[in-house]
Amino acid sequence: MPSVVPKHIAIILDGNGRWAKKRMMPRVYGHRHGAFNIEKIAKYASSLGVEVLSLYCFSTENWRRPNDEVNYLMKLPIKYFKRYYNKIVDNDYRILFSGRRTLISEELLKDINNLEENTKDKKGLIINICFDYGSQQEISDAVLKIHHDLLKGVIKEEDVTPNLINHYMYQDLPLVDLMIRTSGEERLSNFMLWQNAYSEFYFTDVLWPDFNEEELDKAILAYNKRNRRFGGLKDETKNNN
Repeated sequence: MPSVVPKHIAIILDGNGRWAKKRMMPRVYGHRHGAFNIEKIAKYASSLGVEVLSLYCFSTENWRRPNDEVNYLMKLPIKYFKRYYNKIVDNDYRILFSGRRTLISEELLKDINNLEENTKDKKGLIINICFDYGSQQEISDAVLKIHHDLLKGVIKEEDVTPNLINHYMYQDLPLVDLMIRTSGEERLSNFMLWQNAYSEFYFTDVLWPDFNEEELDKAILAYNKRNRRFGGLKDETKNNN
């Protein structure tokens, strides 16, 4: 096993549509299998000692996709949560959601609120579902919140530090250690720009529905080979990991 396991892993779940196309199936078929893959990867990540798993499931730009695909993606989380609710509870997962909550259906919003409330005291793996999420929007929202609190006197100008700004993000979580993107694309696509400031990037050609425990091991092994200097020199940061 790798000597160091990242505390916070973020994954861009890419390639569902291409996975389905290779099988001569509609794109929603790939999304369905991609959703079911989450449970497997979450369980394995938890067994390794990962503390936070952030998953990019639906972006603010994904609304531009065909209506039938968007409609399916809006209903998919509801089906998923109902199917895996008992496993979520039994595995002691804490579920969080990052993203806008103004455009999704009332039914989905109700499920999101219930999951967050019912798992808020869980001590196991934190699964941060990034849904209707865009990092530029998140940062814009954080700036507005900080502005309002400055005007109200809740905080002072000298209080505004990177640590405080992180607190104003959708979720106050540790910064990302390892960012994985499946399917061969090599860009962030507006995903956790703030949180990925010093993360290590790992890109793989494997499509998300095929990304398994062995592939996660490969990503973590690659992470262990990196020299995370955080802007310093190697001998100054040798104990950062």
